[in-house]
Amino acid sequence: MREEDLRPLRQGGMTDRDIVDANQIVAYFNYVNRVADGLGVELEPYWPDEVRGNRTYALRRLGETRHRDP
Repeated sequence: MREEDLRPLRQGGMTDRDIVDANQIVAYFNYVNRVADGLGVELEPYWPDEVRGNRTYALRRLGETRHRDP
């Protein structure tokens, strides 16, 4: 990002604090989604099939099983 990238945000009424808050929220969700994808976490069953897609994970392809509590 460069200073000029922030101009539209400020023109839209965002303060520097608003921009930092938005950055932190976006970064957090990016992190959580990457961790969940990396671990093979499945979406909840109420998500439509077209959103869930055909998800495959390397561990499953290698024959590993997911840990399940008794």
